[in-house]
Amino acid sequence: MTPQPTPSQTVGPFYGYALPFAGGGDIAPAGHPDAITVRGRVYDGAGDPIPDALLEFWQPAPGGSRAGAPGSLRRDPVTGAVIGRTGLDFTGFGRVATDADGHYSIRTLPPGGAPYISVCVFARGLVHHLFTRVYLPELTDPATEPLLASLPPRRRATLLAVPEGGRVHRFDIRLQGDGVEEETVFLDFG
Repeated sequence: MTPQPTPSQTVGPFYGYALPFAGGGDIAPAGHPDAITVRGRVYDGAGDPIPDALLEFWQPAPGGSRAGAPGSLRRDPVTGAVIGRTGLDFTGFGRVATDADGHYSIRTLPPGGAPYISVCVFARGLVHHLFTRVYLPELTDPATEPLLASLPPRRRATLLAVPEGGRVHRFDIRLQGDGVEEETVFLDFG
């Protein structure tokens, strides 16, 4: 008998246990003058905030390098537990959990070589994680960026961060549309 693949199943929500780490949203070096903040909320199909989602962010450095700083996490020498980043390096990767009201926040540098930050969403009720992008308006011309140009305006708007002033951008993620707000555009890499 040939073994058959096992279908995916939801597990959790256990994302807040052991996966987040101290400083997970600190992608930029501490005190970097070009650092920006991307913050927002994750919502379910009813428009309610999701208090236990996990978001991963991936991006190139301002110069376009995708190497990051993989050795930037520190471990407690006694327990081996991750105690956070060194705060000295640009990592290109961040992992944050949403809080009780569905909020998240990262501090990073504007990406080079691509006008967006890639996002992977893990949340209860999802059989598979979801991929999307945060396009920063100051780096993006929606008319020439292929993905954005291919979308109708209401769908395109779900991928564009909204500047809030002071180097802060808001980017909300909606797992489903609720009749008023559009579902965030998710990408299929299958």
